[in-house]
Amino acid sequence: MSNEPDSPLLFADLGLSAPVMASVMEIGYESPSPIEAATIPDLLQGKDVLGQAQTDTGKTAAFSLVQTALLAV
Repeated sequence: MSNEPDSPLLFADLGLSAPVMASVMEIGYESPSPIEAATIPDLLQGKDVLGQAQTDTGKTAAFSLVQTALLAV
């Protein structure tokens, strides 16, 4: 077990396309919410995802970012 603190997960770690990442960075988002971090990689792989989280936690953003990435291909 390491004593080093875990580095925060970044949007850049999730596998979004370069054009989508450019927009995410331009807006100023750096770290995904837990629901975004948990769902974006699976959505990018074409997996079905069912997520439940409180309002304003990033559910729509997770879906929209992935759909935009897939359309931009």
